[in-house]
Amino acid sequence: MLMVREAKLLVTHCFLPMNWILRKIQKSKILFCNSFAAQLHDINLPLKFKCNPTVRSLRGERESDMDLMIHSSTFLLPDFPADNGFSLLYSLVVLNQPLPKFTPLLWNHACFRVCADGGANRLYDEFPQLFPDEDAFAIRKRYRPDVIKGDMDSIRAEVLEFYSNLGTKTIDASHDQDSTDMHKCVAYIRDLPNLDKQNLCILVAGALGGRFDHEAGNINILCRFSTIRIVLLSDDCLIQLLPSSHHHEIHIQSSVEGPHCGLIPIGIPSKRTTTTGLQWDLTDTEMRFGGLMSTSNIVKGEIVTIRSDSDLLWTISIKKA
Repeated sequence: MLMVREAKLLVTHCFLPMNWILRKIQKSKILFCNSFAAQLHDINLPLKFKCNPTVRSLRGERESDMDLMIHSSTFLLPDFPADNGFSLLYSLVVLNQPLPKFTPLLWNHACFRVCADGGANRLYDEFPQLFPDEDAFAIRKRYRPDVIKGDMDSIRAEVLEFYSNLGTKTIDASHDQDSTDMHKCVAYIRDLPNLDKQNLCILVAGALGGRFDHEAGNINILCRFSTIRIVLLSDDCLIQLLPSSHHHEIHIQSSVEGPHCGLIPIGIPSKRTTTTGLQWDLTDTEMRFGGLMSTSNIVKGEIVTIRSDSDLLWTISIKKA
């Protein structure tokens, strides 16, 4: 009825043949419906229309406008490069697993340090071994955590007393049995007042190795705090989340990391992932558990770029000193 009413108006005011006007209006409506359906199809709604090239172009413009997130493992270097260009604020969480030998380096880069319960035992026991030519008491006094937080069921009594006497703040969070000690520590750092959350990066030492359920729980923390940069570290590798809300540019520190790397979809499958700078680059590639994953890949360039429609885990090997 609406199309006939429009045609009558054109006949009345423009003196055009009714049949010709109806054909033109019908054609215009079909073109509009196809274009609209193409846009719906392009955002993965179940309509079986061929995608309009113009819509793809608009989608490309939206993707290019997406914020770029730059990553660099300069925290593995003794000194930040003069042309670093990164203004991240590092905090360190020490977990109750064997600590990477470079943990003192992370400690020096961090402005705030938290031990998760039994992580204080690791700090107390392992740091003096990293400095065999120095007095153990002096080392323990030098590397004093700002906070020890957790269920307090793993930390030894003498370790708790030692750091408490040095002025370390201790927080018993045993009332909360629904979150891990790492979760409690990350949340504590996140909630610190006067901390630049936008440039915050939390380094987690002792996050990998040991029981797999602990590792899986630590990886889950990356997803639960997806708006915060968190890097899980062991002697062998690092893992961090690449949120799909950003495009990513990873500046490889080839003197301390690589060449082996991997990209793993987390949460949901990735329908489209594109990379540059890898030996086996991806081009709109689908990745999922039970299907293809980009594991055992090799870094080939100084910069790796990654675009994906789902969150990914980025992992890269760490070179032995």
